[in-house]
Amino acid sequence: MSNCAPHVIRLQLDNIQQLFNSLDPSPFLGRDLDTNAEAFIMDWAQEYPAKGDFCLEITLATAISAQEKNRLEQAIHNYFNERARFCQHELRQLMREGRLSLIIGLSFLGLCVGVGRLLANPFPYSGFAELLSESLMIGGWVAMWRPMEIFLYRWWPIVRHRRTYMRLAEMAVTVIT
Repeated sequence: MSNCAPHVIRLQLDNIQQLFNSLDPSPFLGRDLDTNAEAFIMDWAQEYPAKGDFCLEITLATAISAQEKNRLEQAIHNYFNERARFCQHELRQLMREGRLSLIIGLSFLGLCVGVGRLLANPFPYSGFAELLSESLMIGGWVAMWRPMEIFLYRWWPIVRHRRTYMRLAEMAVTVIT
């Protein structure tokens, strides 16, 4: 039986190399996890509650040394730390894009509202001027769609993934042979 944390993610492998991307030429400690292995671990991690520790329990068909077990644990931690850093970078980029989109959207909205009011004020009631004015107003608000999407919805999944990666970067790794 294992001595893992309450949230156990179990993998059964023939050998350690199945866990890593075979096309990655990096040394063992810097290698990327296999896409399927990462997806499996992430899927299980996201099924568990947002609080609590994880444990990765790897069952291998062949025995490995204690040094290889340590290197394996360090490689897994390095990988998930790097993924968390990537999410942080992605979040910064998204917020930068959101701020720029907000400036552009507000400027365009202001321009549309101003032009719309200029069209509506000097003329006596005109259906065409009102239609044009309202169209400009709608166009200005549509320009705000992107920043609103970013600031209201797009950042949540990135933060959730980052938190999961950070928890996975600290999880205990046990190897059973």
